[in-house]
Amino acid sequence: MKGASFKKYLKSQKFLLFLLLIIFGIVPGFILRVCVITSYEHAAILQRSDAVIRQMEVFSARLTQDGLFPEIDSLDEMISDEMEEIGAGYGAQIVLVDSDYQILKASYETTETEYIPDDETIRAFMGENVTETDVKADVFTIAVPVWNDEEDDTLGIILFSAPADFVRGGLWRLKRMITLFQIVVAVAVILIGFILSGKLTRPFKRLTRSIQDVQEGYQSHFEPVETFTETTQLSEACSDMLGRLKRLDDSREEFVSNVSHELKTPLTSMKVLSDSLLSQENVPNEIYRDFMQDIAGEIDRENSIINDLLSLVTLNRESGELNIQEVSINDMLDLLMKRLRPIAEQKQVELLLESFRPVTAEVDEVKLTLAISNLIENAIKYNRPEGYVHVTLNADHENFFINVIDNGIGIPEEAQEHIFERFYRVDKSHSRKIGGTGLGLAITHSIVGLHHGAIRVHSVEEEGTTFTVRIPLEYYSE
Repeated sequence: MKGASFKKYLKSQKFLLFLLLIIFGIVPGFILRVCVITSYEHAAILQRSDAVIRQMEVFSARLTQDGLFPEIDSLDEMISDEMEEIGAGYGAQIVLVDSDYQILKASYETTETEYIPDDETIRAFMGENVTETDVKADVFTIAVPVWNDEEDDTLGIILFSAPADFVRGGLWRLKRMITLFQIVVAVAVILIGFILSGKLTRPFKRLTRSIQDVQEGYQSHFEPVETFTETTQLSEACSDMLGRLKRLDDSREEFVSNVSHELKTPLTSMKVLSDSLLSQENVPNEIYRDFMQDIAGEIDRENSIINDLLSLVTLNRESGELNIQEVSINDMLDLLMKRLRPIAEQKQVELLLESFRPVTAEVDEVKLTLAISNLIENAIKYNRPEGYVHVTLNADHENFFINVIDNGIGIPEEAQEHIFERFYRVDKSHSRKIGGTGLGLAITHSIVGLHHGAIRVHSVEEEGTTFTVRIPLEYYSE
């Protein structure tokens, strides 16, 4: 259980934030440590070497000015004392070497009489001050030439050798101080990182808990978390989503109630009509015929409801169900207008079609006919006597456009964003009188979407409504 919790923590945003704070808080300290120590070591070596070189140059000048070099026997004790004094001040060893690489004098006891030069000391014999640090041997060496100004030649060299600690003594102290400082900073960064990562992720925990409370029914509305801009935006999105889901759930419940009523009403009517016929003997043909016509009408009404439901279920399937063919949209609209014109005349609504150019497109003719038919039928149903429904067709190089324009009762502004939702009805009492299930526009929206098109609505109450459908001329499968 603990292992699972630890793995969950490693995958959490809190751990990621904590890790980032640790990295950006501690790593720069190590980089700074290296830079400071390297700079300090370079400066210390340069400073110490300059001081030693100046002292060796003074000693070299005294040797040449007094004519002691390379004949130094007469003042052997004085030179030895000075070399030991200089060496003792640095904890170093000093050796005098002539131009024949013979050791003339050393500040320490040695049996060697000949010095074996290396590349660096050869440069000193050529008149150059040389500084070298041997990391492996941990030795700091300086070679200073003994110069003969009169002959413009090197008489020999002075070798200064000391443990590297004489340069790095202060460096160890600096390292200890930096290390102590880094430990303090690291502890502080870890504590601050842990606290800050928890503070940054706490609003998301509250957000999750609020969503879970709504889901489990402990609260009826979503409690916003407005700690940060991101959590505020997420809260608003969640609140909008939950509100939309609630509306959808309410619409579905209402739809079930409406459909139950719509399905039950024709059945009840047919039951009443058939019982009336069965309860009477020798029913006249005229009455029998009237009853049968009423029963047939109720059957048609029941069939219409069932067909709408089946259409909606079918449109939920993959778009591969579309039967795409090259269709003349002009001819399709002509046939549709002929079929709907009797309904318009019955409602005393003028039905007009205006095509601006011939349009041929790759569509599913049956489904697209259903979609446009729903728009035109709604424009007729929700119109007023002596009103009109104007259908236009136009196209550009990529899409064709169908407008269905009416001067009917219009759609309230607050309802326009919901009319394509399934089961949504604007005016329930009015819609029930007119008929229908509230699925027509949802079916139309789905069909247009399957064709990779778009549908928009513009409406003003008591003035009319315009639906605009845009569909590509060439169908493309995703």
